Amino acid sequence: MIRKAVSKDIDAVEESYRELLLYEKENGTDSNWVLDLYPVRATAEAALNEGTLYVAEEGDIICGSAILNRYQPEGYKEGTWKYAAENVLVIHTLCIPPSKAGRGLGKAFIRFAAELAANNKCDVIRLDTWAGNKKAASLYTKMGFERAGGARVMLAGVIPEDQIFFEKKL
Repeated sequence: MIRKAVSKDIDAVEESYRELLLYEKENGTDSNWVLDLYPVRATAEAALNEGTLYVAEEGDIICGSAILNRYQPEGYKEGTWKYAAENVLVIHTLCIPPSKAGRGLGKAFIRFAAELAANNKCDVIRLDTWAGNKKAASLYTKMGFERAGGARVMLAGVIPEDQIFFEKKL
């Protein structure tokens, strides 16, 4: 089940970030995120306070998280977007820790985001990923997203990154 996060979920979300980033530190990165820089507890807390943090839950266990809002980062101005940007939902910081990977949770978050977007009268979903994240790019393409260019950005103001952009018309 995917639901809006509540304050008691923050420890688990933070732990999922740490699990992923410790794994990537040892095994190579797919995300280009950096341990203790981004994402961190404050990332989840800010989204919780804005009402935009969502979690996947199986039983009482948090299995992943994402931030779903209308915020398009500055780098999105460089995108070659096909669709108008008036009613857009953006997926940020989709994190499934390695111990929960392979269960279809990424796909479930994308389907949930599409439903949330439709319910909120959005007609386009956008997202970005690091250009080196082949797994994510493949997932997004399989889920019907179209590539919409990219840009060199400073992720969270601290991590230099070549991002690729995706969008999907609902």
